[in-house]
Amino acid sequence: MRLPIIVAAALAAALATPALAGDSYVVGITAALTGPPAATYAPSVEALRIYLNRLNAAGGINGKKVTLLIEDDSAQPSKAAANVKKLLTEDNPILMLNASLSSTYAPVIAETRRAGVPLIFASSACPKDVYPPAKPDEFCTTAFAAGYDSRAALAFVKETAKTPVKIAFAAMAIPLSRAEMDFAEKLAPSLGMTPVDKEVIPPPTADYTPFATKIKQAGANWVFSWAPWVTEVRTFEALQRLGWSGDYVTWGHIEAENELKRIKNPKLYALGADAMFEDRLPIQKEIAAAAKAAGSKYPADEMTEGWIVGMVVEAALRGAGPTATPAKVQASMQHLRVDLKGLRGGPIEWTKTNHFRLEQYYRVYHWSAGRIALVKNWFPYDVK
Repeated sequence: MRLPIIVAAALAAALATPALAGDSYVVGITAALTGPPAATYAPSVEALRIYLNRLNAAGGINGKKVTLLIEDDSAQPSKAAANVKKLLTEDNPILMLNASLSSTYAPVIAETRRAGVPLIFASSACPKDVYPPAKPDEFCTTAFAAGYDSRAALAFVKETAKTPVKIAFAAMAIPLSRAEMDFAEKLAPSLGMTPVDKEVIPPPTADYTPFATKIKQAGANWVFSWAPWVTEVRTFEALQRLGWSGDYVTWGHIEAENELKRIKNPKLYALGADAMFEDRLPIQKEIAAAAKAAGSKYPADEMTEGWIVGMVVEAALRGAGPTATPAKVQASMQHLRVDLKGLRGGPIEWTKTNHFRLEQYYRVYHWSAGRIALVKNWFPYDVK
């Protein structure tokens, strides 16, 4: 399903979508805007649209507007492949984005590589191919990152635990989530932890009780889940209903801030690389004002990922010049640095061999004394 660049229907009459011609930069995206994982991706895509709409209203980039063409893949690989093929053959984008589950990666990469168009993973997990030595045509703006996230999470568990750690892992049955939990399970013993269970949960699961029961019966006193938020939080809530009293570390997806407020349990920790809106940064106030002006149905504190994508797309296109081609955009992104103004612990900085960032910073939050509290401030990992 093709979605226009305009976010709110009320703005449609005032802001016209730029023409798909030489007077605009054409950017395409396939995204999981419907289906169970949509809550993680749809707000980010809307934030990207809002960002680019504002940019266009201010005159665009290098004197040209940006045309953003969005296709919904419902997190289905076949739909994602069809979306990208359609965009590449009909609309000739100079840059493609993926904001969907990792199960869509292989077919999307195959299509973009065949067409010679660079690909940014935006709001979807960064694949290992963006780490050094990076594939030349794959890039990632997303906060969460395979390998590094597990290192950070388990380091936090080791530092925080008061008793010997018996740890379980919860994954969604998709490639990157399963692989990350495999990695964490193997890493845990080197940190003095005992892995006791690993649950791989299908995406359409209606009842998480059987999986939570296995975790509890295995004797876990800690759980780490690196998966789409629906799997992370529903596994935790199922454990709570069973009377489990252990500590639970999630990856802090865009839903995490509001969910910490809803659940109000200090034993639920959100590890992430994005600053929560509790920080009240100037850039966060700017995002909130833009979301309100656009009439967004999503809360501003779920828009950080999409805003960062917008900042990076702007920098990449600006660097590619007014006569940008896919090759020029790719070359621009191989020497790119974007100041994120506090949204993360450091900038996004890409080089020819590193398309993730030079340093990855983490923070940990939880609910305490009636508010979201910072448990551990920024701590970095060099990306090698």
